[in-house]
Amino acid sequence: IPDRARYIRTIIAELERIHSHLLWLGLGAHIIGFDTLFMWAWKYREPILDVFEMVTGNRQSYAMNRIGGVRRDLLDEHKPKILRVMDGVEKDVKRIINMVLEDPVARKRLEHVGVLSREDARKYCVVGPTARGSGIRIDTRKDHPYAAYDEVSFDVPTREEGDVMAKTVVRLEEMLQSIEIVRQCLDSMPGGEIVAEVKEVPEGDGIGLGEAPRGEDIHYVRSNGSNFPERVKVRAPTYANLPSLKNQVPGYRIADAPIIIAAIDPCLCCTDRVAIVDIRDGRKKIITEREFHEYSRNATRRV
Repeated sequence: IPDRARYIRTIIAELERIHSHLLWLGLGAHIIGFDTLFMWAWKYREPILDVFEMVTGNRQSYAMNRIGGVRRDLLDEHKPKILRVMDGVEKDVKRIINMVLEDPVARKRLEHVGVLSREDARKYCVVGPTARGSGIRIDTRKDHPYAAYDEVSFDVPTREEGDVMAKTVVRLEEMLQSIEIVRQCLDSMPGGEIVAEVKEVPEGDGIGLGEAPRGEDIHYVRSNGSNFPERVKVRAPTYANLPSLKNQVPGYRIADAPIIIAAIDPCLCCTDRVAIVDIRDGRKKIITEREFHEYSRNATRRV
């Protein structure tokens, strides 16, 4: 793809990381009853969504990437606004970091809770902030650079504690790194085209890796040369991280379970495999989508 498109893709990906982490922080704060932080985090997220709307026309489903590059250019008039937003978000994130680390109730709810050891993190093959919170320094942007990530300088924040606080701090520090990446990309943005013409779709297999806010996201596509893929497979980060809850939840209070589960930032719609397990004898039953909906409706009626 053209160099300019690589830089635009990187900017969009890092803005997405910031807004996703702020979204997660607000939800996590609400779970532990820290609603002041909840409201602040979502307030600070709004300018990021305004930038998306300015550049792409949409606040959420902006669909910027396309085969061969990106759909829309980043105009010169956009740059001052984006830089102002980055300056403001940087101050806001630093304020939030102090709020989290200095609040005794937040520390009581997050420290030494939901610990995932480095050994268990490796055993479960977790990714993203879940892995980095347990001291495993993996990041697809560094390990398998794509877009413009091999042309910008940034650190990969890690913590050794493996608890909910560690995962929280990793995400907070990642936002500061994302802000620096956006600034670097704007400063060294190359000119030229934003999309390369694709005259034909080649046959064969393709694998793409990206560092989504939740961790490594893998896409596999098999092409038969037509406009319709023969097979598409997505391994979302939640699918990698979800099994690790088996080691993170037991041994803590029931009130801790929601924030421990939330700490991996689960997107359950990304994890489309459902099995009903009878915990008494370990027997497993695969059910259809229709059966699952009926099961849920019946359970709701009983409630």
